[in-house]
Amino acid sequence: MTDTALMPIPGQIDPVPVARDITPREDGRIDLIGLPKKRIAELFEAAGLDARAAKLRAKQVFHWLYHRGVTDFEAMTDIAKPMRPWLAERFVIGRPQIVEAQDSVDGTRKWLLRTDDGHDYEMVFIPDADRGTLCVSSQVGCTLNCRFCHTGTMRLVRNLTPGEIVGQVMLARDALGEWPRGRMDMPDEESEAEYTSDGRLLTNIVMMGMGEPLYNFDNVKGALQLVMDGDGLALSKRRITLSTSGVVPMMARCGEEIGVNLAVSLHAVTKEIRDEIVPINRKYGIEELLAACAAYPGASNARRITFEYVMLKDKNDSDEDARELVRLIRKYKLPAKVNLIPFNPWPGAPYECSTPERIKRFSDIVFEAGISAPVRTPRGRDIDAACGQLKTTAERKSRAELDRLAEEKQAALG
Repeated sequence: MTDTALMPIPGQIDPVPVARDITPREDGRIDLIGLPKKRIAELFEAAGLDARAAKLRAKQVFHWLYHRGVTDFEAMTDIAKPMRPWLAERFVIGRPQIVEAQDSVDGTRKWLLRTDDGHDYEMVFIPDADRGTLCVSSQVGCTLNCRFCHTGTMRLVRNLTPGEIVGQVMLARDALGEWPRGRMDMPDEESEAEYTSDGRLLTNIVMMGMGEPLYNFDNVKGALQLVMDGDGLALSKRRITLSTSGVVPMMARCGEEIGVNLAVSLHAVTKEIRDEIVPINRKYGIEELLAACAAYPGASNARRITFEYVMLKDKNDSDEDARELVRLIRKYKLPAKVNLIPFNPWPGAPYECSTPERIKRFSDIVFEAGISAPVRTPRGRDIDAACGQLKTTAERKSRAELDRLAEEKQAALG
């Protein structure tokens, strides 16, 4: 087991512990989800297999975990039957615990999940006609305090492990019924040879859920490498987007070491407004951020950088703001598109959403300059699908239940 590393987080005095690649379990078994093939082989060898057998078993188990999605060692039919209990005694195939699952009338699905140590986080699946996108969390809470973002109202608890990150993808595949299925009429040793797939509903992943992915870089990198592994989940890096609020020093590493598409939470074009709504701007300003975007490895007209821009009434939605956005993109010669996001308010939110007419006018100005600026259709509003809202709703329910039980207890005591 690796030692816990410490990572400084801006705005905090104490560093936040980076979770180990292996999260301790009460039963002493090791959860294999989130571990690469080489690490699994090391653990098998440490458990008593010789190096050659450990490598072979790791290859087999990796395939069953990430390609076939099994959650029981007994289902691994190309592994000798006596070996399966040996594995089950020492290891486990985990999934995030589901606290609550909701389905929207528009097809959006949202899950509130819980870690083994009792912390809640979220993931959202958004189906469209030509794709299905899973929005994945990287941290429990967040440290950036973006004022328009509901997660920003929560304290940062800890980073999610690679297993907790990739586990969201696997859980979504479970729920969507997307794992390839073996032919049950074939003998065990042959059932692997041929299988059919239901077809993919989950086609894209965005690291755009709770947390700042670049402040959990190593764990996010490890999880996405498993997602992109050709022997595993095998999702192309071109179908994965990592969203950052502007952690400039980590952006180049993201492009070089992970290689996925980049989205930047821009949300304002002046220092004054961005300082207010995206406080990391006080550390890494707009000009520095856009220069890092221009240098992002792999960015091109075929792989544009996406700028996320939440539309806030009378705050960042004027014609002048739209023209300044165009000027900045042209200045840095950025291959870019702009996603305009109608603000999804929550009780007590400090902002209102721009009017549909204002959003359209803003979009038209950017489009007329030759830059794509689609307006994102709000999704899942009937199930609190904006980041962090389901967690807060569940906490309110929990507090209300505790209050009710306390009142009943007090009444019983007379």
